[in-house]
Amino acid sequence: MEDSITIVLDSRDLLSGVCGANDGNLRVIEDSLGGRIAARGNEIRLEGADESGRRRFRELMDSLIRRVREGECPSPEYVKALSVNLEALSPAREESVIQIPHGFGRVFPRSRNQADYIHGMRNNDICFCVGPAGTGKTYLAIAEALRLVLSRKMRKLVLTRPVVEAGESLGFLPGDLAQKIDPYLRPLYDAMESLIPYDTIRRMEETRVIEIAPLAYMRGRSLNDCIVVLDEAQNTTKEQMKMFLTRIGEGARAIVTGDVTQIDLHRRNESGLLHAVSILSGVEGLYFAWLHTADIVRNPLIKKIIQAYAIHEKAN
Repeated sequence: MEDSITIVLDSRDLLSGVCGANDGNLRVIEDSLGGRIAARGNEIRLEGADESGRRRFRELMDSLIRRVREGECPSPEYVKALSVNLEALSPAREESVIQIPHGFGRVFPRSRNQADYIHGMRNNDICFCVGPAGTGKTYLAIAEALRLVLSRKMRKLVLTRPVVEAGESLGFLPGDLAQKIDPYLRPLYDAMESLIPYDTIRRMEETRVIEIAPLAYMRGRSLNDCIVVLDEAQNTTKEQMKMFLTRIGEGARAIVTGDVTQIDLHRRNESGLLHAVSILSGVEGLYFAWLHTADIVRNPLIKKIIQAYAIHEKAN
């Protein structure tokens, strides 16, 4: 019985993009499917696989070829996520791809849960995303928000975070107010700078299309026709979360992200995110996306670190 399958590509550039540096992508697929994979000329051949392995190999190759043709440079981490979550990146879920006008490239979901998160942001006025570090909560929220603003579907982008120190006191910070709060809001700039040119960010700030402010400055405001992202929401108090959610005005949307394993408040049970999850899960118009260790895309080591901490905490 035939135990091999050959994929013929129409160019060496396409072959190079699919195989990755030093054929790293092919090694990941081998580990996932078993068998042996070799690239020769413009062909990629899988040998020693059963019928299920050959079918999955064909699906993986079709998805990778499509991504390379669309301008993506798949990394081994991307391929690993793809092999686990084929249906998340199938043609049936193309609506989950984020195309930012004037951005550096399209943003693709790396897992089914990420694809569901993007779908939730697009189809609900308020979307919560809860998950551990490295799962793309903030990155995907910023990407979707920039898409809405730069495609003129929203008038303004408001980014906010609670100003809470992570386990240590920074003491007195020199400078004016903007310089004092910059360390807390820097991760939001990092996400934007990885998605669009800095000149675009600066121009949007000058015209106040982008506004970045501490959560405390939201009180008393009514946010209309804008997209609002609340990051690090696990460090909001119950009162702050209620205040934030009631700022959302006509034609506005909100995305709330947080990691409930990294709460820096003195009392964990005071977290506004935990409280909101417990009392709002049945409210129509709200969407709750849950990302897990399997959805981590930042670095493969992050997954192992989080798992080790979880085992330690459970044991104690």
